[in-house]
Amino acid sequence: MRKIQSFVRRSGRLTASQEKGLTELWDDYAIAPSGLLNFAKIFANAQEVVLEIGFGNGDTLVQMAENNPQFNYVGIEVYEAGIGRLINSAHTKQLANLKVMRGDAVEFLNANIADDSLAGLQLFFPDPWHKKKHHKRRIVQQDFLDLIAKKIKKSGFCHMATDWQHYAQHMMEALEANKNFKNTQSAHTYTPRPEFRPLSKFEKRGNRLGHGVWDLIFTNEK
Repeated sequence: MRKIQSFVRRSGRLTASQEKGLTELWDDYAIAPSGLLNFAKIFANAQEVVLEIGFGNGDTLVQMAENNPQFNYVGIEVYEAGIGRLINSAHTKQLANLKVMRGDAVEFLNANIADDSLAGLQLFFPDPWHKKKHHKRRIVQQDFLDLIAKKIKKSGFCHMATDWQHYAQHMMEALEANKNFKNTQSAHTYTPRPEFRPLSKFEKRGNRLGHGVWDLIFTNEK
């Protein structure tokens, strides 16, 4: 796949709890990729696995794992503070169905995620790279969609959300142009915000300011 990165690594001062998540609790929640991952072994059960790319501070992913114990969740992120926060929160809530991977999602998908191993994939509020000259950095491109289509099981889901209307239009056009995916709504129609996707503090703030949010849920029809 393309070498252009869709993310920027951020660094900053860590809180004590974030540091704890990255050190003391790391081995309990982090997946150290080596070859194709065996999720049944990693989670010690045969539950379906949902992958989230770019979980930010991790609050909504933790809430989803807590609300849906019938699923196993794997989150991929490069932001260390967010990873530490998620791990510490998962530990506090004693969640056994949530693991994390630190690094480039595309690299992990290519090297470590087996084909037909995911029940679904979540991509919530990725960097919109709103300047036209940066649109090539957007993660939602045809090569990315082809890649995740291989990893998601047939009839599995791909759920995206963004608060940038232009990126929402780009996502819709890209997904509907890809032969592997089918809109769960009618053509060119966004999904009404599903109750199962928790509201982040940033989305709540956006709602107060009158900002829009667009959800897209497609199924894998490969």
